[in-house]
Amino acid sequence: MHIAEGFLPPAHAIAWGVASAPFVVHGVRSLTREVREHPESTLLLGASGAFTFVLSALKLPSVTGSCSHPTGTGLGAILFRPPVMAVLGTITLLFQALLLAHGGLTTLGANVFSMAIAGPWAGYAVHKLLRRWDVPLMVTVFSAAFVADLCTYCVTSVQLALAFPDPHSGFWGALGTFGSIFAVTQIPLAVSEGLLTVLVMRLLAQSSRGELARLGVLPDRPGKREAVAR
Repeated sequence: MHIAEGFLPPAHAIAWGVASAPFVVHGVRSLTREVREHPESTLLLGASGAFTFVLSALKLPSVTGSCSHPTGTGLGAILFRPPVMAVLGTITLLFQALLLAHGGLTTLGANVFSMAIAGPWAGYAVHKLLRRWDVPLMVTVFSAAFVADLCTYCVTSVQLALAFPDPHSGFWGALGTFGSIFAVTQIPLAVSEGLLTVLVMRLLAQSSRGELARLGVLPDRPGKREAVAR
């Protein structure tokens, strides 16, 4: 879900923008360094951004009557780390706000924090943790995409609960309401995104093995034990 234009109180909109800004600035530096030192990664960066843009532009009706969409941020977080994904996600959300009326400019900071910052960091953390335990790569890819997607909606639920607490039960009551509307109903979409991300990663492992090895996603030696095919 993109929080719509003008939906958040001004103080909340400004606060989320301020909270997101350092992550985006750091991401710009990381992205600039990546392109300068490895210009051959430009195509893969573009593919990661396009994957996020296309998936997050899909508006699918949820069972509660609202609209949901995948986020597509898990793939870029695995390939280029979350700071770069903060930039790609911000660009995606900005274009969607201007061209597709998804989200808005006043709520851009909140949407960036949930989809381009919190989601990628959560997904990346799961990926790294599972890889440390020697879990097969495609299992970690699915888990990272699933968690990145679902975390985005959990954070959005928190943002809305902070802005619109329940008159009787306060923040926690509002969080339960927003979470049941957005986060719980997002689970099937998160599963679908995880499966799609696995499919894309398999294709990249076949067509861009050298680049994935440089990024540390795949081993340097093709003969080394790796669970790509699992």
